[in-house]
Amino acid sequence: MSGQDLITAVVVGAVVGATGHLLVCRRRRVPWWLPLAAGVAAAVLATVLSWMADPGRVAPSVLEIAVQVFAAVAGVTIVAVTAVGSPPHVTPWQRSGKTR
Repeated sequence: MSGQDLITAVVVGAVVGATGHLLVCRRRRVPWWLPLAAGVAAAVLATVLSWMADPGRVAPSVLEIAVQVFAAVAGVTIVAVTAVGSPPHVTPWQRSGKTR
């Protein structure tokens, strides 16, 4: 595994994570860094698994980049579906249910 493989994985994961945040996660109030981290982690994991399957290759292949994109999309989708954003700020007055 070369540095080029890892840089490609980080870029692919960051692009997919940012796109996922713009498309889905804004409605769910997920922190901006969470989809990016999930996309990068999934793409790097796909790179490591790809390298383990074929350790003799020199540069990233089209198949490896496609696997990175698929893994990053899956990771960002899982985060978008399962993550719970911070709840809205509720004052003690609102929490008690009393009206003014």
